[in-house]
Amino acid sequence: MNDVSSRSHAIFTFTLRQETKENFAVGTEVNPLDQNAESLLNQIFEIKSKFSFVDLAGSERLKRTKNTGVLKNEGIAINQGLLVLGRVIDTLTCPEKNLIVPYRESKITRLLQDSLGGNSKTVMIACISPTFAD
Repeated sequence: MNDVSSRSHAIFTFTLRQETKENFAVGTEVNPLDQNAESLLNQIFEIKSKFSFVDLAGSERLKRTKNTGVLKNEGIAINQGLLVLGRVIDTLTCPEKNLIVPYRESKITRLLQDSLGGNSKTVMIACISPTFAD
């Protein structure tokens, strides 16, 4: 185990909101006496984007770290969160439609629920060590 490791997950999220005013008068016929004409001419559209940067803690083997007490419980919680995240990704990529996605089984998956499923694009970059030691 790395002595300077934070031993925790980190999430940095920011939301961008963009408002645009669209004018539909060009190329469309709008009756100026119509009560809805003003709302058709100047509609405001809102676009929201959410960016989440996630740093996941690495899994730990209790046999190798020989942690006890609080450190042992932290390691178990980290491993549990990573296990549930793997199950969520596996369920989302499964072609069967009637599976329930286990978002609520972990804090990390609950926080990332809207980024993992639904109308989102997710990119994952992994740094994986080929060593057998923690």
